[in-house]
Amino acid sequence: MSDTQPAASQTNAGGYRVLARKYRPKDFSDLMVGQEPMVRTLTNAFETGRIAQAYMLTGVRGVGKTTTARILARALNYKTDTIDRPTIDLREPGIHCQAIMEGRHVDVIEMDAASHTGIDDIREIIEQVRYRPTSARYKVYIIDEVHMLSTQAFNGLLKTLEEPPEHVKFIFATTEIRKVPITVLSRCQRFDLRRISASDLVHLFTTIAAKEGIDAEPQALAMIARAAEGSARDGLSLLDQAIAHGGGTVAAEAVRGMLGLADRARIVDLFEHVLRGDAAAALAEFTSQYEAGANPVVVLTDLADFTHLVTRLKFVPDAADDPSLSEVERVRGHEFSQAIAVSTLSRLWQMLLKGIPEAENSSRPAAAAEMVLIRLAHAANLPSPEDAARRLADFSGAAAPRAPAGNGNGNGGGAQMQQATAAVGRNSDTRAPASSGPTAHLRAVPTPERQPETMERPVSQAAPEPQPEPKVHIRSLEDIASLCSENHDPVLRAKLRNFVRLVHLEPGRLEIGLTPDAPKTIVNDLTTKLREWTGTTWWVTLSNEQGEPTLVEAEAQAKQARFEDAKADPDVAAVMALFPGSKIVDVRISKPAAEAESDVDNPPAPPISESAEGDILPGDDIEF
Repeated sequence: MSDTQPAASQTNAGGYRVLARKYRPKDFSDLMVGQEPMVRTLTNAFETGRIAQAYMLTGVRGVGKTTTARILARALNYKTDTIDRPTIDLREPGIHCQAIMEGRHVDVIEMDAASHTGIDDIREIIEQVRYRPTSARYKVYIIDEVHMLSTQAFNGLLKTLEEPPEHVKFIFATTEIRKVPITVLSRCQRFDLRRISASDLVHLFTTIAAKEGIDAEPQALAMIARAAEGSARDGLSLLDQAIAHGGGTVAAEAVRGMLGLADRARIVDLFEHVLRGDAAAALAEFTSQYEAGANPVVVLTDLADFTHLVTRLKFVPDAADDPSLSEVERVRGHEFSQAIAVSTLSRLWQMLLKGIPEAENSSRPAAAAEMVLIRLAHAANLPSPEDAARRLADFSGAAAPRAPAGNGNGNGGGAQMQQATAAVGRNSDTRAPASSGPTAHLRAVPTPERQPETMERPVSQAAPEPQPEPKVHIRSLEDIASLCSENHDPVLRAKLRNFVRLVHLEPGRLEIGLTPDAPKTIVNDLTTKLREWTGTTWWVTLSNEQGEPTLVEAEAQAKQARFEDAKADPDVAAVMALFPGSKIVDVRISKPAAEAESDVDNPPAPPISESAEGDILPGDDIEF
């Protein structure tokens, strides 16, 4: 006890400084944590003497905007016994450094725009900039939260900001860069301070804990790094709180209770219960976590984070090397990424994004979270939209004895896992049996013996039910366009011609691709109209393939080809050479005589010699 009393009394006498202030970066070497691009740019600028008159620092809270502004002011006014020039090498403290970092230097003026928003405050700055600095090299104005300035204040600052005196520099900091007028941004060099990665934060916390002599568990520091969300200040504040909470030690269990978090291993278990469709097990696991002190909203958020991790590991396996991940997340996350389809993960993610705000805004967050988990477990037994479309296509024409409704053989859940067979993904049941419990989907389910051949066949080869003879036969997009004209639907015809690309066409099935600007309703419109006009059921589906050109594109290509053929024709070339400045404006293919006589509505164009235009002169447009 005698050893600790002097330290305690010294702490009380000197006043305790929180970690966020005690370990605030003092030079660019400390600032390299997460901000390497900005440091590299400033280093090169200072070495070449290309120092701007104004800088704009932007980023989320706690990434070091104000600290960077002070370090930049220190670099601009750096001076020692041997160095008297701006530099980013600040390892040796200069004569102005201490006062600048403490915010008390007479030539480095810090202003909080949140409390000085008016034009009068800017007028004061404008009047003072003409006076040279008292002792430093530059007079530096640091304006924090600059987006809070009024419109009049911004306008009043523009002229001075564009052409300030040589001895004046401006440094702005803001969290709302979009609220800063573009006229101000165009006069500044902008630096976007990035969120600090969880791995960098874990390394920072580990270093600080070692300097403070604090025994900290790596898993606890990883929890704090995740909760900080890229903010070093938030993370250090949580670390300070965790040290006080644990009585000088930082343990994972204590941090979990302090933050209201659930055990990451138990979150993985909850994730597995949900994917299996086992609502009872999922609710039991959630209740256990809730009784242990976990926040319902945090549980759902952690579940969403793990869903994102599994999806990311599916495409970026190296993401498992993140030191902020626990061993359970790393190993089981990789296993799930190999087994679960992207469509399932995407559906789970979307439902969680909708459910988290519901739990946050509910007067009963625990009940709201349970309802979200029930929905997730129920969705695990449902087919994906792609599988549902395949089933509708498979069974739209199937005979009744071959497609009994709900015989208990399965519920289509095998489509939830990537390792399930294709036959399970297109099982004959279209709904889960009401009497059966949740079905596990983490392993392949045996395919019913009575339907393997039918289910394994492609959709286009499924045996359809005999349909009535269609009223019209459609063999191309031109036939559909003609059908639109016959049925007086010019809007659909225009959409078809401009936005639809044919991928595959067979009786009763149309597979198309769309241009990027295509209307969203065109698929439904085509399905409805084709059924109405032809008297048969049509399945119109979208494809990821490029497909053929649209009718408008095809006509343009054909027209261009005719133009090229016409230019290559010797007779045409001779005519165009005879009449300089003439050009081809249209090319028409003449019809056979018999067809021309029967085409009363579109008589052929008269020969040039019979034209009523008179003599052809150089520069006239000749229509071929």
